[in-house]
Amino acid sequence: MLWFQGNSIQFAKYSFRLFLRNLSASKTILPVLTLFTKDPCPLCDEAKEVLEPYKNRFILQEVDITLPENSVWYERYKFDIPVFHLNGEFLMMHRVNISKLEKQLQKLEQQGTGG
Repeated sequence: MLWFQGNSIQFAKYSFRLFLRNLSASKTILPVLTLFTKDPCPLCDEAKEVLEPYKNRFILQEVDITLPENSVWYERYKFDIPVFHLNGEFLMMHRVNISKLEKQLQKLEQQGTGG
């Protein structure tokens, strides 16, 4: 930053403000896909591979149901992982259902753009 002088500093500040404004004005907030999992979980690993091509359309959040703070999820899903919630709502379990995921992502994307 030391090499900026005079107008260059003003331009850099302006560019950064413009960048922040565009970033905050963006309506593309990615949905959160929550994966309820434990270690080891071969089906969870397989599911993550299936989801790889879609990773730019959601934020993947993993919840280890074996951790003490997740005991409620453990009691609910101990025999059913992987389980997926999209934006906090149950979506699917055991295996990734691509058509169901695609349908819900499209629905959320349309809502995000005002459609």
